[in-house]
Amino acid sequence: MLSAGVWVGVDVGTVRVGVARSDPNGVLATPVVTLARDAAGNRDITELARLVAEFEAVGVVVGLPRTLADREGPSARLARAYAATLATLISPIPVQHVDERLTTVSAQRKLSQGNVRGRARRTVIDQVAAVELLQHWLDMHRS
Repeated sequence: MLSAGVWVGVDVGTVRVGVARSDPNGVLATPVVTLARDAAGNRDITELARLVAEFEAVGVVVGLPRTLADREGPSARLARAYAATLATLISPIPVQHVDERLTTVSAQRKLSQGNVRGRARRTVIDQVAAVELLQHWLDMHRS
């Protein structure tokens, strides 16, 4: 069952982090921002924690990039570590994972259909992927 309130979706990459949020009823995911990944100083995680507080989010969903063979590789380990660091900053707000296989592919397809190319595409692809994974999670948990 889905807790009422805003949920935040996060697509973690090595270079950028896409962020999306739901409406207060948990029906629709919308893009928020793309953060520059700061693996050394975690400024992106601090900014994400600030956004979670600003939105008064009831939970965060972090994409877990599993392989098509349903295994976890380096990207999944990165996402788990990212989620764990975020969880310490926003506790007691829950941080959950969702299988994000093919969300980037789906996001790329949508941007191509909308004729979004080049630099414009790079700036929003992670946000669109975050929307995809959050919307999938919301749809799975709505009663």
